[in-house]
Amino acid sequence: MNLKILEIAAHTENNKVIVNPTHKSKNKNRICGDEMEISLIVKNDIVEDVGYQCKSCVYCQAAVSLLSRKIKKQSINAISEFITKAEQAFDDSAVILERHWNDFKEILDKKNLARKECLLLPLRTVMQALHL
Repeated sequence: MNLKILEIAAHTENNKVIVNPTHKSKNKNRICGDEMEISLIVKNDIVEDVGYQCKSCVYCQAAVSLLSRKIKKQSINAISEFITKAEQAFDDSAVILERHWNDFKEILDKKNLARKECLLLPLRTVMQALHL
């Protein structure tokens, strides 16, 4: 296991319950059983706060930890564009991410292809929450 994955997953400041979220979604990985719930507070199409709870592997925890930090203060449109590109990252090594999202290059990589569904579960859960 990549130690960088463990380091990213260790950032749990957004592993919390959001009271009265404007957007919320719960999702489950049918392959391995990982469960993810993400709550958001969105104002004027900008994510103001994010909270997540999960019962999942460390890959999923790393992805949600990084995502929860990166989507704060981002527009729904910017998040949608990133997630669309992230879905392609395992298929196309030429995917270019905007600078703000570059930290994801460490985990959204073909070397983690076996964990693709775990890594994408948080992104897909945010997409559901935002109705994208």
